[in-house]
Amino acid sequence: MSSPRRADLEGRGDLEAILLVGGRGTRLRPLTLGVPKPLLPTAGVPFLAHQLARARAYGVRRIVFATSYRASMFAEAFGDGSAFGLELAYMTEDTPLGTGGAIRNAAEALTCPPGAPVLILNGDILSGHDIGAQVERHVTAGAAVTLHLTEVDDPSRFGCVPTDESGRVTAFLEKTPNPVTNRINAGCYVFTRSVIDTIPAGEVVSVERETFPGLIEAGQQVLGYADRTYWLDVGTPAAFVQGSRDLVLGRLPSPALPGPPGEVLALPGALIPAGAKVGGGTVVGEGAVVESGAQVSGSVIGAGAVIGAGAVVSDSVVGAGARIESGAVVRDSVVGDEAVVGPGNELRAGARLWPGVHLPACAVRFSSDV
Repeated sequence: MSSPRRADLEGRGDLEAILLVGGRGTRLRPLTLGVPKPLLPTAGVPFLAHQLARARAYGVRRIVFATSYRASMFAEAFGDGSAFGLELAYMTEDTPLGTGGAIRNAAEALTCPPGAPVLILNGDILSGHDIGAQVERHVTAGAAVTLHLTEVDDPSRFGCVPTDESGRVTAFLEKTPNPVTNRINAGCYVFTRSVIDTIPAGEVVSVERETFPGLIEAGQQVLGYADRTYWLDVGTPAAFVQGSRDLVLGRLPSPALPGPPGEVLALPGALIPAGAKVGGGTVVGEGAVVESGAQVSGSVIGAGAVIGAGAVVSDSVVGAGARIESGAVVRDSVVGDEAVVGPGNELRAGARLWPGVHLPACAVRFSSDV
């Protein structure tokens, strides 16, 4: 987390950011039926709290939220930002405008001059990269845009972003079985403010398909800042659980973590008796109960949930007020708020139980014997 460049940025005190949080989070349903993805409880706090704290640590002083889906909930959660030492503003799209359109719309609330760098963050990414170094590279080079590129072991699952020997981006390539590089777009950009102003206002625009390729074609300097530090898109249930687990375990340090890193993060009022086995980076929410004899590993247990004696929960999300009855097994699954998994049920392999649903005893099995 520490960086020799961080103090330099804090000394400037003028770095602004736009945070893209307008998506509906459909891949995370039912968790996002009532809550935007960036507000889901993650390692004990709303997901965005980790991003806000990290941005502030690197010298960001003002952030404009680009909102759309359930927009009012963001201001309700974070207010004016003073709790994070930030100034927050909120700009809402009446209809979704794509990544470029959202950036252009939010830019109306920026206060920085045309030549200033503007950090663009995606509201569903956890990253350990050095934001200060990315901004510094952008400013030093006088680039139009500087993209964070992460290096992955299997780039065939993503579009890849090749660069030349100077780090200049040469193309944006769609998914291919034979990618020319293992570097992909990691979703964190630094724009020069005047470049944002060239994006058409009020139109649906994709930065990946239109803005960036257009800048390259026009001869503008689009740079890549590549590394292999921690990076995760938390857009699926499995990735969301992994992100929370990694934060709790300290694999990605976060100033917003409400407790020391460790095997378990127990929030106020959580009850974990000596006979319960809980670990692997699990969060046990406020007022939640893990009964004696239960086993919970690497999971997110919501506020007021109950894990019954003898139940097994691993790598899963159990929503607020939900109940996993004695002897039930929940692995790699999502159980919605106030749902009940009766005794003898076995949920596995990406199963999703909608909020309020009550599974009677032995209603769902993935094997002949639990």
